[in-house]
Amino acid sequence: MSSVVLTAAAPVIPGFGKTDKCVTDNGPFCWDWFKDRWSGDDGIGSHLYEHIQLTVIAVVLGFVISFVLALLAYRARWLTAPLTFLTSLLYTIPSLAAFYILVPITGIKTTTVEIALVSYTLLILFTNTLAGLTGVSDEIKDAARGNGMTRNQSLLRVELPLAVPTIIAGLRVAAVTVISLVTVAGLIVPDGLGYVIYAQGLQNNNFRTALYAGGVLCILLALIADALLAGLQRLITPWASARRT
Repeated sequence: MSSVVLTAAAPVIPGFGKTDKCVTDNGPFCWDWFKDRWSGDDGIGSHLYEHIQLTVIAVVLGFVISFVLALLAYRARWLTAPLTFLTSLLYTIPSLAAFYILVPITGIKTTTVEIALVSYTLLILFTNTLAGLTGVSDEIKDAARGNGMTRNQSLLRVELPLAVPTIIAGLRVAAVTVISLVTVAGLIVPDGLGYVIYAQGLQNNNFRTALYAGGVLCILLALIADALLAGLQRLITPWASARRT
C-alpha cells in the first residue's frame, strides 16, 4: 500500500519519465531534465521565446497607445484627468481577474492575454510620457519659438528629446511589469514561462526543477530587459549622461 502512495507522489515528467533519480526524488535542480526539456515545440526554450514575444507585443502596443494619449493630453490639458482616471482604473483590476473577465468575450487565446497586458502598461507609459513633456520648462520652449521653430517643430526637436529619459524610465517599469504578468497568463494559455511553472511545476507535485527554471528565467529576463532599455537611454541621450557626470 505504501509503495503505491510513493509512486503516485513522485513527479512524472512528460517526455522524461522516472528513470532519473533526481527527477524521482524531486531534487533541488535536475540539470539532465532541464537540458532534455530545453528544445522542442513544448520545450523551455520555446516557452521563453513566447514569453519574450508576449512582452514585446504588449509593451510596443501599450507605448503607441499611451504616446498618442499623452500627446492629446499635452495639447488639450483638460483630457489629462479623464485619461489618468481611465488608465488608473484599468491598472487597479487584479491581473488574474482581468484575464478571466476577458475569456468569455475574446476566448482562451493570446489575444485575451495581450489585451489585459496592454491595459496594464497604459497608466505607467501615459503618465511618464506626459510628465516628460510637461517637465520641459517654458524658457526652453520660448527659446525654441524664438529661433523660428513652429509648435510642431519645437515638439519634435526640443520637447520630445528632453522628455526621452522620463519616457524610457516608464518603459523600463512597464517592461518589468509585463514580464511578471505574462507569468500569471500561463494560467490562461499554455504560453510563456508561466506554463512551465504551473503545468510542469505546481501541477506536477511541485516539481522543483520546473519551478526554479521558470522563475529564474523570468527574473533574468526582467533584469536583461531593464538593462537593455537603460543602455538605449544612454545611447540616444548622451547629453543627459554627460550632464549627470
